[in-house]
Amino acid sequence: MAVVVGLFVALGLMSASKPVRMLCRVYVEVMRGTPILILLFLMYYGGPSIGLTFSAETVGVIGMGLYGAAYFGEIFRSGFQSIPKGQSEAAQMLGMSQLQIIWRIRIPQMMRLILPALTNQFVILVKESAVLSIITVSELTKNTTQMVNETFATLEPYLAAALLYWILIEAIAYVGAKLEQKVRH
Repeated sequence: MAVVVGLFVALGLMSASKPVRMLCRVYVEVMRGTPILILLFLMYYGGPSIGLTFSAETVGVIGMGLYGAAYFGEIFRSGFQSIPKGQSEAAQMLGMSQLQIIWRIRIPQMMRLILPALTNQFVILVKESAVLSIITVSELTKNTTQMVNETFATLEPYLAAALLYWILIEAIAYVGAKLEQKVRH
């Protein structure tokens, strides 16, 4: 969700329409300026006061998605802006539509430039998912805490959780490095 919404945010940030650009800029600044925990609290505990009641898991997905989209949007925007304008102008002269230019010219070129930043943002989102335990989402940290409460053993469960997070992060970093190698050749 964060990647898809982030792509649309990036396109909005580069839009010819000033209101669209401003709306996307406000979205990015609010999301980047608000801690994820506050966003989750507002959605989970504050949502019912305005008639929006969602399960903790739904709030977790939407919250992490919207939060991550602001960062992905900035990553995509910087990638789009790094492509020389001549590329798009040449594609326009060949009769390509704006959508074709984005999907066939700009995205493939920018991906090799932004892949390290994308990989890093995925790592950050995985690590930040630990805060979902605070709104009762049954994820790794919450399950580990429940195990500690049931067994009174603290070291082993938390070390196991740390190891699982580390393995997941290393897997993401490995896939990111392999993709970097592939797109560079």
